[in-house]
Amino acid sequence: MTKLSVNINKLATLRNSRGGNMPNLITSAKDIESFGAQGITIHPRPDERHIRYQDSRDLKKVVTTEFNIEGNPIPKFIDLVLEVKPTQVTLVPDAENAITSNAGWNTVKHKDFLIDVISTFKENGIRTSIFVDPDDNMVKGAAETGTDRIELYTESYAVEFTKDNKEEGIAPFIKAAEMAHQVGLGLNAGHDLNLDNIKYFKEKIPHLLEVSIGHALICESLYLGLENVVNMYLDRLK
Repeated sequence: MTKLSVNINKLATLRNSRGGNMPNLITSAKDIESFGAQGITIHPRPDERHIRYQDSRDLKKVVTTEFNIEGNPIPKFIDLVLEVKPTQVTLVPDAENAITSNAGWNTVKHKDFLIDVISTFKENGIRTSIFVDPDDNMVKGAAETGTDRIELYTESYAVEFTKDNKEEGIAPFIKAAEMAHQVGLGLNAGHDLNLDNIKYFKEKIPHLLEVSIGHALICESLYLGLENVVNMYLDRLK
């Protein structure tokens, strides 16, 4: 079964909008795990507009499943990850002012930088993953950095799915997944996956270890309930 890691950034956005502690991220993370999710993902950004750096430290104390911290490996982020030591760190090349992640790494151009950062994390016992587009050259380049896994950036698939072009949309992801397996990389995926498109993605993508879902899952939970939605995802990922 592909594991579900729930990104709780949107819960932090809601909390921060009122300046208090509602919803409580610690309680939310523990509840989400109790509902069956196999991981918790956070993506702290330098301006801390949703997840705060202190949230990372606080969540580390209570998360009992896989704890995944995503972000651009600027010095402040690297220091945080080395302090917290999550199960996995996912490296994302997002600009500081980006609303959300919008591209994968050029693993060829940034090979030396990625090798250096990844070796530091792996020396500290932290599993590494690189956010990449579904491109064979980028997958091959990722393998040369020493990373354990890649996370396929799935926005293009989600867009094509809404246009009834799901076969065309999924094709590059199948190819990238097969390439990842060929070069010995574990495979994760995320971005704009939702209850409508996740089942087809899971059925078509070989060797898929984990998906990270946040925005859609929280939006769907407004109508259907958080516990119910978590289990709906788990059912589709079987």
